[in-house]
Amino acid sequence: MFKKKQHIHAGQNQPSSNGRAFVLPLALLLIVSLPLALLSPQPVRGAMKTEVSPPALKTHAQASSLIDVTSGRIIYATEGDRELRIASLTKIMTAIVAIEHGRLQDQVKVSSTAYAKEGSSIFLRMGEQMTLENMLYGLMLRSGNDAASAIAEHVGGTEEGFVHLMNEKAVQLGLSHTHFANPHGLDVEGHYSSANDMARLTAYALHNPTFAHIVKTELKKAPNPNDPWDYSWRNKNKMLRLYEGADGVKTGYTKKAFRCLVSSATRDGRQLAAVTLNDGDDWNDHAHMLDYGFRYYPLIPITDKQQPINGYPLLTGASFAYPLHDDEKSQLHNRLVLYKKSRFAGRSDVSFGLRGRVEFLLEGKLIGSVPVYAKGSKLPTQRTIQPGQEVPTDQAPVSSTQQRSWTSGWSVIIRNLFGV
Repeated sequence: MFKKKQHIHAGQNQPSSNGRAFVLPLALLLIVSLPLALLSPQPVRGAMKTEVSPPALKTHAQASSLIDVTSGRIIYATEGDRELRIASLTKIMTAIVAIEHGRLQDQVKVSSTAYAKEGSSIFLRMGEQMTLENMLYGLMLRSGNDAASAIAEHVGGTEEGFVHLMNEKAVQLGLSHTHFANPHGLDVEGHYSSANDMARLTAYALHNPTFAHIVKTELKKAPNPNDPWDYSWRNKNKMLRLYEGADGVKTGYTKKAFRCLVSSATRDGRQLAAVTLNDGDDWNDHAHMLDYGFRYYPLIPITDKQQPINGYPLLTGASFAYPLHDDEKSQLHNRLVLYKKSRFAGRSDVSFGLRGRVEFLLEGKLIGSVPVYAKGSKLPTQRTIQPGQEVPTDQAPVSSTQQRSWTSGWSVIIRNLFGV
């Protein structure tokens, strides 16, 4: 599930929070291997008891993937990197790009090329105007191809310009098995993705509160300028009604892609997302996949914030948790990376007492880290450092500006977590 990867040693290039690498000379770093007991996993409250090893999981899908949304870990996949048609799962990228680049209260006008688009539709009329926010609901709940084209033309200037933004975002997120040719997902050569890429994209998008709210909405009403009654859109995603805790994401179908589905669910504060491509029994398969993830890969607390490090006058600056099966716990290791003060001369975080970080490795692969501070320091509000980030950032964006600054860090996280 994880590839072997060499440990990072002093003097190697290490990525910074903006994705650029910097070199730490040997004299400025001290790396200390820590026994796991020094920062031992905490008991999981309310988690179901797991077996020694998880049983085999099978679906009817041509390709499938299951991801832990918080950590970004893909915990199950079959043919996960196979490039396939994805139908209207395309609209996950359409929505997140529109949210990040557009203004939700802008009026979107329906052009002649968006009007009466082939396939699923919310039956917009030519020249009709609707807010971008409402059009996003029509896009994600009813899979409106007319809404997809109207959104693309509004945000990207042209549909082609918007598709460029979609592919640019795919590159930024490290989605190496993905290429878009349109914003709606109608079958065309050169338009494809993989189950793993769609899982990673979905995990990214679900951190955006606007996107997350839209995809979990079961029924949306919107003003209708053409008739005396409102638009009323019921979500096509039956998982919202069939599965406990379901909160997204998107259905898809074309004659060549067949049935495609991305679903998500949250239980006890832990969120998973499942992807299947070409699956004739997707509702049942997704229920089994989500059950599997919740049962066999609980989110294990590895360390708490302000936890002392034995033998050092240091405290952890953030908590860290990761989905692990029981037989993986023995493969988890820590290492302490200490900074020399001279390396941070003039940096504001020195006043907070930043002294280094504790890195967490599973089978030798870096899965995340937390900053460490001198005891008595006033700790800033920070999150766990994921691989590739030197300074932690907020977990979920709350505005378009913050979202854009956060995305560059996430692309590094994706590449480091999944080796893409």
